Amino acid sequence: MSDAVLETRGLSKAFGALKATDEVSLDLRPGEIHALIGPNGAGKSTLIAQVSGALRPDRGSVRLEGRDVTARSVEARARAGLARTFQISALAMEDSVFENAALGALGASGRPWRFLRPVARDAALRDRAMAALERVGLQDAADTPVSALSHGQRRQLEVAVALTLQPRAFVMDEPMAGLGADGSRRMTGFLDGLRDEAPILLVEHDMDAVFALADRVSVLVSGRVIATGTVAEIRRDPAVQAAYLGDSA
Repeated sequence: MSDAVLETRGLSKAFGALKATDEVSLDLRPGEIHALIGPNGAGKSTLIAQVSGALRPDRGSVRLEGRDVTARSVEARARAGLARTFQISALAMEDSVFENAALGALGASGRPWRFLRPVARDAALRDRAMAALERVGLQDAADTPVSALSHGQRRQLEVAVALTLQPRAFVMDEPMAGLGADGSRRMTGFLDGLRDEAPILLVEHDMDAVFALADRVSVLVSGRVIATGTVAEIRRDPAVQAAYLGDSA
């Protein structure tokens, strides 16, 4: 039996004649960061959509802690502990930092009818939301509108919302996007400590961050995984250098 927390087996998805993902099998193990890299158009977004439940595969399966979740919705996977952050922010910009975190906790509870009650009066949801904000260092900004946050703070808040799920695994889609050098270094340090809470499947174009963080790397090219290995193994793989890394190796 696999000890993987998250696993895909032969995931395939075609759009007409285009094979966006083609028999993709990979796993995420306890305590690790597994980076998924590849050129634009490689199929990374399609794969992540299948892993998170936003897109149904044509073939193959997704397993979370050994349970087949292929037929489950995004919401059901989230309640089961699969937490996703997005390349493009999905935060409610007009609401406060606390309200975003609290609504994340509300969704994780599986009882959306409770939205009709003021979330701030629910001690369990409030405590879960504030604990997540403290984890990312945003507790002092709880009453701040999200629209007033810096780009880096919004990234931190996205992680806090994911943390309210008490996740078994994270799926992170380009968390370094738009952060700049200093912001990327801070986020790299934060994610490095987060892996002990739950392993991370990381989609990222920032190769400095990937090489600093990843325990393993999978390289996706034209919908297929052409290599999986440690950072050292991936950097010296001739096929990977030719297809993607080039001088970055």
